[in-house]
Amino acid sequence: METAERGRMPHAGRPTAAAPTTAPPTHTRPLETEYRPRVPIDAARAIRYQRHGAGDPTFAVDGSVLWRASRTPEGVATLAIRTGRDRIRAAAWGPGAEWALHQLPALCGGLDDPTGFDAGRHPLIAEVHRRHPDLRIGRTDLVFDALASAIVEQKVTVMQAFGAWRSLVTRFGERAPGPTPKPMFAPPTIEGWRRIPSWAWHRAGVEPPQARTVVETARRGDSLIAAVMAAGGGEAVDRILMSLRGIGVWTSAETRIRALGDPDAVSVADYHLAHEVGNALTGHRVDDDGMLELLEPWAGHRQRVIRLIYASGVREQRRGPRLHPEDHRDR
Repeated sequence: METAERGRMPHAGRPTAAAPTTAPPTHTRPLETEYRPRVPIDAARAIRYQRHGAGDPTFAVDGSVLWRASRTPEGVATLAIRTGRDRIRAAAWGPGAEWALHQLPALCGGLDDPTGFDAGRHPLIAEVHRRHPDLRIGRTDLVFDALASAIVEQKVTVMQAFGAWRSLVTRFGERAPGPTPKPMFAPPTIEGWRRIPSWAWHRAGVEPPQARTVVETARRGDSLIAAVMAAGGGEAVDRILMSLRGIGVWTSAETRIRALGDPDAVSVADYHLAHEVGNALTGHRVDDDGMLELLEPWAGHRQRVIRLIYASGVREQRRGPRLHPEDHRDR
């Protein structure tokens, strides 16, 4: 059985189908590729944005290699990615390996086009863009996974959201193939999401309204994905997603960002985002309307501005006591 040495990429080969979820899959030699973007890009930053907390079972960091497990249209795939500004090397295992390698440039942000972005409209944005001209927005092209994770994250703390995702994916997902540095799992199938029993949602800490939204959305899974991908992005995607019960502007925006790499999506109604944007651009808090007004000069690139604010390290000083999440689950 092959194992990957820390920081080393395995050799090329052909993948086999993933083993059952109840046992670790056997490892075959992976498919490999090398991607050279047309301009230098910060692929690691783009890929890490897809991570759902330190305990995310779909993500791992082993030395200089990023590991990602996903459920592609062709089946489960595991990617091991060594990133560089000028060259990205990747190995992939599983039935979805070929699809995952083909999608690699998009995941790394290589398809993101900053043409027309004017960083000079604000001194902070101009300075951060000068330091990070290679910042790009990646995309997974996996609409349902992005939508399900966003629904799970509705109206809860980050700690609760990441814990729920970890619990559900580990229990109902599929063990990722390849010599992963820790046991990793791909998210459930659409049908798998639909069949998660009520007790499991409860045990994971997901409230009934969010659980019902995932289940009801899964019933429209394939047709919904096709409609979103055909729409391309922006308000057209909002109209499709927000026509479903339980999905609002925040959930739609989060899906657009992760799945489609939408450079203009703004997660309105986020608990912290408006405060962070206001503090970075004006030195004081604003509400959602104030945030949208501040970002309007960058229409078409508002998510890009938000990423640059995150990259700046400027953070609003937290006020008041730390929120302690309530736990209504039976002991």
